[in-house]
Amino acid sequence: MSQYKIAVVVGSLRRDSFNRKFVHALEKMARKDFTFVHLDIGSLPLYNQDNDGTPSQTVTKLKEDIKAAHGLIFATPEYNRSMPGVLKNALDLASRPYGQNAWAGKPAGIVGVSVGATGTAMAQQHLRNVLAYLDVPTLGQPEMFIQHKDGLFDAEGNIGDGSRKFVLSWMDRYVGWLEKHSQQSKS
Repeated sequence: MSQYKIAVVVGSLRRDSFNRKFVHALEKMARKDFTFVHLDIGSLPLYNQDNDGTPSQTVTKLKEDIKAAHGLIFATPEYNRSMPGVLKNALDLASRPYGQNAWAGKPAGIVGVSVGATGTAMAQQHLRNVLAYLDVPTLGQPEMFIQHKDGLFDAEGNIGDGSRKFVLSWMDRYVGWLEKHSQQSKS
């Protein structure tokens, strides 16, 4: 059995982020051969092309962590019908300079939690557009737009009974997606 390292990118910096809490609950549901590394995107400088030749230590670490991962999970809130600026900034920084895109080829899954009825549908669509350009093969179905409401999490921070089956089915599809792309990269 292989060990899979998953780089997790949470697009919210808020201490009590629903998306961070969701990803932690998702990790508890993962197979034992999965480990998760949360990428620090909050301390990154704003992208400036003038710095492409001399990236900061935080940018270098971000790119190293991405390259060391077998796959990616993005958890994004929705800000003004799009992804948060901090997430877009991380995407830009790790894809530069041209020809040194750390994201390329890494299979990804996208999840999102919001208080709105449509979850994070628009943010995820914008994120998918950027990931497509960055050559990140992204799981298309099932989509994971989660509305935060009572019962989403139990008292221990696990996914509640009402959403557990759906989240497990997403995780199964993500694992298959990751395994498929890991086998392709070995051939």
